Amino acid sequence: MVVLGIVFLTFASIVTMGVGIGKMASRGEQAISQRLSRLNDGLTANIRQVELNKPLSERLFLPLLRRIASQTAKNLPAERRQRLQKALQRAGNPGNMGPAEFLAIKAVLTVVLPFITGAVTINSGWEWRSFTGVGLAMLVGWYGPDLYLKTGTAKRQAIISKSLPDVLDLLTVSIEAGLGFDAALSKVVEKDSGPLALEFRRALQEVMVGKPRREALRDVAQRIDVEEFYTFINAVVQADQLGLGIVNVLRNQSDQIRVRRRQRIEEQAMKAPVKMLFPLVFFIFPAIFIILLGPALIQIMEVMQNK
Repeated sequence: MVVLGIVFLTFASIVTMGVGIGKMASRGEQAISQRLSRLNDGLTANIRQVELNKPLSERLFLPLLRRIASQTAKNLPAERRQRLQKALQRAGNPGNMGPAEFLAIKAVLTVVLPFITGAVTINSGWEWRSFTGVGLAMLVGWYGPDLYLKTGTAKRQAIISKSLPDVLDLLTVSIEAGLGFDAALSKVVEKDSGPLALEFRRALQEVMVGKPRREALRDVAQRIDVEEFYTFINAVVQADQLGLGIVNVLRNQSDQIRVRRRQRIEEQAMKAPVKMLFPLVFFIFPAIFIILLGPALIQIMEVMQNK
């Protein structure tokens, strides 16, 4: 009897402990589930609030533009894609757009601008001008992004051409101080924040992941598409292949670029009189003639009337 009592008590204790552990586990699971549900509700609310705080363009127009771009990318030939990609790279990739996104923007502007122009002209009672306005808006919508891209490219290339001699001087000083070429490029990236420094930063990142330095620099030259930079890259690559002193190469390149810039400025100055001839003849000279001969003509007319 004693043994049976001990067995029964042991069994009851085990069952009680199991039930207690089960209840504790269930309570822990409930607490964890409740906590997770609160976190999920808070996270969902935060995501919803973040989405609502975004501007309307990002919540509505950007997804629509991406959908149009995805459809455009399917029908875009590879040759045209490469050509647009190079044009966007020369302009500095405005808005981090790809060729498909750029064509999507052109398509949207070509449709939206004529619609707005037609609605405004018709509501204003200019029915006879609406066709002309719609046609001009369509041309602006299709060719406007191309003009913007060309303008951005020309501006960026002008900034690079202007800053290139100073960058070469900084490279020369850094290498003379004992730094290697890659370290000198890092110093340029650290001291400058222009488009040329951004291109050098990208080249250094490509070199760090295993790309040869020559290919990285040549890719920079292709993305920039500036004649002076092509000459500089070719000189650096040849000096690296032949084992020449790169300091003298950089100094000579800097001097040559400054001479070319001076010659270009002198050429533009010599073209200035020819460019000024048209406004002088058609705008300035008539005003001068009116001021000088106007009073005399008035007096002559009065004399003729008195006679």
